[in-house]
Amino acid sequence: MPAPMKTTRRSLLVTSATLLSLSLTAAPVLAAPKPTPSPSATPPAKMSSVGGARLGKAGTQVALASGVPVLPKGLSARSWIVTDAESGDVLASHNAHWRLPPASTMKMLFADTVLPKFPKTMKRQVVPSDLAGIGTGSSLVGIKEGETYTVHDLWLGVFLRSGNDAVHVLSAMNKGVANTVKQMNAHAEELQALDTNVVSPDGYDAPGQVSSAYDLTLIARSGLQKKDFREYCSTVSAKFPGQTKKNKKGKTVRENFEIQNTNRLLTGDSDISQYQGIAGVKNGNTTNAGATFTGVAERNGKVLLVTVMNPAKSAHNQVYKETAALFDWGFKAAGKVKPVGELVAPRSAAQSSAQPGANDGGEAGGAGDASAKPMAGAAAGSGSGGAGVAFGITGGVLVLLAAGAFLVNRRWPLPDLVRRRTRP
Repeated sequence: MPAPMKTTRRSLLVTSATLLSLSLTAAPVLAAPKPTPSPSATPPAKMSSVGGARLGKAGTQVALASGVPVLPKGLSARSWIVTDAESGDVLASHNAHWRLPPASTMKMLFADTVLPKFPKTMKRQVVPSDLAGIGTGSSLVGIKEGETYTVHDLWLGVFLRSGNDAVHVLSAMNKGVANTVKQMNAHAEELQALDTNVVSPDGYDAPGQVSSAYDLTLIARSGLQKKDFREYCSTVSAKFPGQTKKNKKGKTVRENFEIQNTNRLLTGDSDISQYQGIAGVKNGNTTNAGATFTGVAERNGKVLLVTVMNPAKSAHNQVYKETAALFDWGFKAAGKVKPVGELVAPRSAAQSSAQPGANDGGEAGGAGDASAKPMAGAAAGSGSGGAGVAFGITGGVLVLLAAGAFLVNRRWPLPDLVRRRTRP
């Protein structure tokens, strides 16, 4: 098999997870889901209290005290949440459990559910039924019928271009869209993401398809336990296979074209800088959902997750600007502000930790071994205009945060965190 194509990444790395190979099965032809009317502009009076009673209340929840910075001005999102990705503490939130259309942030749940099932090198020759049922106006990476793609190619299409075509091909490999939706809903329940209901695996607007800022953060945290998830969601650009054609000399060739991540905190844009320490996760935008985004960033050893859903302001890149402002606040407030709730562990992890002698461990359900010893540290990186990353790799020297105390103080810890500096 040829080696996977070179990509440009800002990655979180640990030892590889075991991947399962499943047989290829074509998907049935399904009709594209139809968009539904936009939800009410007012949060419901009663919302879930998973993670704490305050998280079920409407409005902004934060425990301001002496030394705690005030929240950013001008926030317009219907819902948002700022959390410590490792401890699970919710530092502040606004309508955290409001069930709203998630757009392509739903692809985080798709990836967390399906990604472990197929090795990167597995190939799929696309048939017409693989691309059936893709909604009108969907974001696409450019998959063509009759062409062959590796699973690695398909996941790059999902994460970088938010390609609904790539989602549908992978769903076909996973015994169809209906089966994939069923598995995603079961996985959401396992994660205790109980605000979430999946109708379409790609996040396309569909009746009854909802999630919440709280749930999307739970889902992102689960996905980040997986090495491949972390690598794909932090990839800035990559080469993607094009269509097989004959060149001017009559020779059959298949050239690649470049795709870039649509996460503007990762890539930067004309009116926004690449955010210092950003390492993913996923953005989305549909008619019903508006702009949505979940991001993870690390600074000075602190890892935060921020989710923002549907800003009312229509300024260009508004969802990223509000996310960046909340990240800035979170890094200043971490260690000073009293949490208003917590990210709950998955049901299986919670049950395991409740057993006598239980220990957090394993890539998909915890992190590391209590006996793990930190290796020599690498110097912290920096960058102008928010373009730096928090840790670099130099000559194979890694920064590991896993140790006994780390595990004891984390309910469901992320794996050891390592940064790789992106080079031009």
